Amino acid sequence: MTHGMHTDTHPPYLDGDRGWRDTATRYALLPLRIFLGVTFIYAGLDKLTDSAFMKDSGAGSIGDMMRAVRDSSAIPAMVDMALDNPVAFGYAIAFGELAVGIGTLIGLFARLAALGGALISLSLWLTVSWASDPYYYGNDLAYLMAWLPLVLAGAPLLSLDAVLRGRRRQRLGGGGYR
Repeated sequence: MTHGMHTDTHPPYLDGDRGWRDTATRYALLPLRIFLGVTFIYAGLDKLTDSAFMKDSGAGSIGDMMRAVRDSSAIPAMVDMALDNPVAFGYAIAFGELAVGIGTLIGLFARLAALGGALISLSLWLTVSWASDPYYYGNDLAYLMAWLPLVLAGAPLLSLDAVLRGRRRQRLGGGGYR
């Protein structure tokens, strides 16, 4: 059996010396969390406070918008479901955006919130912005892709999830994952 000598090829910040690069890596998703959280809170509040939006018909209404995109959407049946009661659908989207935004911003059930954001973005991409040509002009696809890292990683730092995880570890004796 041959024994080799271990040579360290990594810079010190990867081996425990918490340098600025390691810190930047640990906090890399925080700007994305803040942006998506604030944006979805704003989008939900904007819908709830826009008197024209929460109507079956009329300029700027959810109903007229859904009727306008129905034939150009990827899944017209999905738009048809929304058109059964456009005002209720508008409220569902607005409150969904608020819940996703708040959960993402404070990091509570962050993976679930990110999944909700991804599903909202996916549904909007398949309906409202599907006809964008070229496809990358439709911002909902970019939002969908932005949610995916948060679905995978959650909110491990500066979040209520991290606080709850720390309390759980303390209660279980301070050990690692159980």
